[in-house]
Amino acid sequence: MAARARAVAAPTVAPCPDAAAPGTEPTAGGPIVTVRPAAATGEFALIARHFVRPLAHTRLGIGDDAALLAPRAGHTLAVSTDLLVEGTHFLPGTDACRLGHKTLAVNLSDLAAMGATPRWAFLAVALPEADDAWLAAFADGFFALAAAHGVDLAGGDTTRGPRALCVTVAGEVPEAAALRRDGARAGDDVWLTGCTGEAAAGLAVLQGRATLDAADAAHCRARLEAPTPRVAAGLALRGIATAAIDVSDGLLADAGHIAVRSQVRIAIERARLPQSSALAGLDARMRADAVVAGGDDYELLLCAPRDARAAVDAAGTDGPRAELCDRDGRVLPVARTGFDHFAAGAA
Repeated sequence: MAARARAVAAPTVAPCPDAAAPGTEPTAGGPIVTVRPAAATGEFALIARHFVRPLAHTRLGIGDDAALLAPRAGHTLAVSTDLLVEGTHFLPGTDACRLGHKTLAVNLSDLAAMGATPRWAFLAVALPEADDAWLAAFADGFFALAAAHGVDLAGGDTTRGPRALCVTVAGEVPEAAALRRDGARAGDDVWLTGCTGEAAAGLAVLQGRATLDAADAAHCRARLEAPTPRVAAGLALRGIATAAIDVSDGLLADAGHIAVRSQVRIAIERARLPQSSALAGLDARMRADAVVAGGDDYELLLCAPRDARAAVDAAGTDGPRAELCDRDGRVLPVARTGFDHFAAGAA
C-alpha cells in the first residue's frame, strides 16, 4: 500500500564515513550519504497498524512501489476493480466492520462470476479524517473475509478526502476455463444462486420507505451491508455454465448484459424466480421491483445447457429457467431493470 510522502517527515541523512570532503570528487562506486529511516508517523503508521498482514502467496507486497505477483503454472489472471462512494454505494454511518467486509465482498463476487480463485487485493481509501477506531473496525471486516478466501492484501493507497473505497482484486483461473458473459446459447436454462431483492428491501427499510418485522429487517440489512460472494459456486460451475454474471445492478439489467454479449434473448419467468420469505411484508409493487431490479444482491446469474441441470443444482443454485415473462411467455412490463449511475434521476 503506497502512501503519499507529503505528510511525512524527511528521513535523517548523515555523511557516510568515507564520503568525499567538500570540493572533492567522491570515491568511485562509493555511497555519498547514509539514510537512517525515521519512525513511521501519520499516514504510514496507519498503514502499518491496520493494513500490513502476513502474506501467503505474494512475492512482494506492501512497502515497495509495486507488488510482485506470480500466478500458478497453467493459470491466467482475472482482475476486477470496484469503487464504493459514501452516499452512492453505502449510507453515511454504515457500520465500519460491515463496510470493510462489503468493500472486499463486491470484488470477490466479480471473481466468482468468472470462476476464478481469489488471490490478491489492492485497497485504495479516501478518508475525511484519520479515525483510528473506524479504521480498526474496517480492517477487521476486510481481513476476516480475506482470510476466509485466502486473499493477500498486496498494496494500495491512502489519501484525505470524501469517504471512498476502491479495491482491485486478482484471482487465478485455469487457461480457457473462465466463465464469461458471451457463451450463452439458445435453449440454455437460466439459474440463480439465491434470492434477489433482499438487499434492496434492507435499503428501503433504512431509508424509511418500507417497514418489515424486526427479524426480516435485520436479515435484509445484513444482505445489504454484508453480502456473501458466491465464490464456491463459481468454482464449481467451471466447465458447466456457458455464461455467468454477478447480480449487482439488478436481475434484469445484469441478465441483459449476458443477452447483449451472447446475442441471445433471455426470458425470465416471474413465477419461477426464487422467493424470499423476508420480503413478504413489502407491498406487492415494491416487492416485485426489488426482486427484478433492486440490485446489490451479489448472487450469480448463469446459463447452462438443459442436460446439465443436475450438475448445476449440485453447485448450489436455485431454480432453472428463471425481458420478464408470464407463464404463457408473454413479456411483462417493468418500471426499471436495475441501477445505472448515469441514468436520468440517478443519485
